Amino acid sequence: MKTPGDFCPISKAAEVLGERWTILIIRELLYGTTRYSEFQRGLSLISPSLLTKRLNQLVDCGLVIRRTAPGQPHAEYFPSVASEELRPFVDGLGKWGMKWARGRMIDDELDVQILMHNFCRRIDAAKLPRKRGVIGFIFPRLPKFSAWWIVIEPDRPRELCVDHPAKDIDIQIRTDVRTMTRIWMGNTTIAAAKSEGCLQPSGKPLFVRNLASWLRPSVNASVRLAPEPLRL
Repeated sequence: MKTPGDFCPISKAAEVLGERWTILIIRELLYGTTRYSEFQRGLSLISPSLLTKRLNQLVDCGLVIRRTAPGQPHAEYFPSVASEELRPFVDGLGKWGMKWARGRMIDDELDVQILMHNFCRRIDAAKLPRKRGVIGFIFPRLPKFSAWWIVIEPDRPRELCVDHPAKDIDIQIRTDVRTMTRIWMGNTTIAAAKSEGCLQPSGKPLFVRNLASWLRPSVNASVRLAPEPLRL
């Protein structure tokens, strides 16, 4: 909130970045999100009206660049120079949160949509057995959105979908949301989850055998929790 007459640059930065969801929108932007639907998946709890409002505000103040390519019906969003300069601060905030503010994961915080959105971005396509691949995830305990597919093709944006892509599936991973969240956070590994029976991959041998090399966790998964973290 703005403090009248406060010329402190930290206060000025807080005026721009202190609105709810703003930092998370910038995080999505810096991590490669460009389309409105991708923002909705990465920020599943924000309402469409508030997301539109925040994006418009960030465009108006110069943190976000909005472009509509010729022949395309929808605009895309890109970071400005000012947003790019926030990258070390956003990365640092993520590391700080993993060390000091990471708490016990309650069921209400386990969001399959956000989880799949994050894993879709982190797949290392260079380490897949071939340049294209279709990766399926099955969450049998979920009453809805229990199946997801990630389609990776050369020179095309990755596609995350809940409808079968009508393509051959290279690997199918049967698991649960808590297990995949623990892998994402670095609380366990793919090898450990497989050993415990919580993650069951099947499909083409090369995809299954090299799973841990291309299905990468969060960039902050290696950050350890502080001995005395914050009490949230």
